[in-house]
Amino acid sequence: MKKIGLVGGISWVSTLDYYKFINEGVNRHLGGLNFAECLIYSLNFGDVQDKTWEGSFELLLNACQSLKSSGVEAIVLCANTAHLFADEIESRIAVPIIHIGTETAKALNNAGLRKIGLLGTIFTMEKDFYIKKLQDSGLEVLIPRQQDTRNYIQYTLKEELGRGLILQNTKARYVEIVKELVAEGAEGIILGCTEIPMLISQDDFDMPIFDTTKIHCEAIVDYILS
Repeated sequence: MKKIGLVGGISWVSTLDYYKFINEGVNRHLGGLNFAECLIYSLNFGDVQDKTWEGSFELLLNACQSLKSSGVEAIVLCANTAHLFADEIESRIAVPIIHIGTETAKALNNAGLRKIGLLGTIFTMEKDFYIKKLQDSGLEVLIPRQQDTRNYIQYTLKEELGRGLILQNTKARYVEIVKELVAEGAEGIILGCTEIPMLISQDDFDMPIFDTTKIHCEAIVDYILS
């Protein structure tokens, strides 16, 4: 097996999912008592918030360099928004980063979809580091039209889901937002923040829902076993 490094803590609640899904995936393939050989560098999410995502390059780079020095063969950033710097960090450290946007695009193309709705942090929805990976694979990406809606999603990700807090009225609003995107022509929805699957899932909708945490973890398991 290949040894991987996880940059987690962004937030810790979704890092738990990564650790669980990766180990379950490896064991599903190998059986017995076989699990992933991995290292986790868990950042203090408070430091990220103090610097803001746009100011967190050095925090993420230092975490990746630490993992590289420990001998990992690939690195995973355990948050969609952390991929804001993925390409630059990868070029700096010369260790492959398994990119969540690239893997999500592959899953969407395999499903035969062309027009997709995206939910995530303000950065994931409004900047091009993530959307461009999808567009480059031939996908048309829709995000909530209203700034107030995007701000609402950002607030709930940071102040509720990032703390492990699940509220039913928040879930109801997310369901409404998904329906709005479907009304605009979305054939499926990307849950483009690793905390969103805590709140909504495929069970809540008739159209295809793409859980980026699970998609990412499946690609990570494939890499580990390659």
